[in-house]
Amino acid sequence: MGKQVWRAVVAGGAAGVFTAVAAVPAGAAEGGASFSRVQVNGGKPIVIGTSKEVTVPVTFRVTATRAWKWLPYVFLYRKNADDQLWHAIGANDCPNVIGTCDVVETMYFDPSEWEMRNSEAGVWKVAGEAHFRGGTSDVDATGVTVHVKRNSRLTVNAAPEPVAKGKTITVTGKVSRANWETRKYTVYGGRHVALQFKPSGTGSYTTVKKVYANGSGALKTTVKASKTGTWRWAYYGNTTTGASMSPGDHVVVK
Repeated sequence: MGKQVWRAVVAGGAAGVFTAVAAVPAGAAEGGASFSRVQVNGGKPIVIGTSKEVTVPVTFRVTATRAWKWLPYVFLYRKNADDQLWHAIGANDCPNVIGTCDVVETMYFDPSEWEMRNSEAGVWKVAGEAHFRGGTSDVDATGVTVHVKRNSRLTVNAAPEPVAKGKTITVTGKVSRANWETRKYTVYGGRHVALQFKPSGTGSYTTVKKVYANGSGALKTTVKASKTGTWRWAYYGNTTTGASMSPGDHVVVK
């Protein structure tokens, strides 16, 4: 699977075509190609941090009435050719350059390589593009949307360790999220975060209470020690920020 870098439509004159994409019915074939069965990241949000490359699986079906120059692909846009998201793509090949092909594409988002803006977090539309032999191209809206989110992080500390049964445990932590422009994690104040507990010998966490982080992203609450187990914080995210869980902090109750 090869990898190519795309942000906007790259063919000459394509920007003029792309500005009308929102008015093109999903799956339209008037320009030589139609896109269907589009799925990006299994329908889940694309969550991106500050340094690690994020690999996003994409599948779609393309049907072309003319021979394409290279394999058609799908990409993310908001309004027009100037409002797309930097990413690289890799895809399988098709035995024919005309007709129907089920494409397995991969989108690669690398915040350490390409500049990303915090304002790019949110809802993106998905469009498909085909370039044909002879220099023409076709861009179609697919009707599919995807959320692109900034990664969040949580820390946790439960003390004292160990603790006598019935005594108070103080659980602290901090909420931060990726700043794509500085490539660092910064405090994310005011978040509503769940404190969760998993008793020793069990496999799942339950929510004990919910706490708001202060303006500096700090979390703090107290609970009564009743049994040995592991404490963690859980943040469920929002339209621009991904959900996250802190590591667990094990506390022995004597």
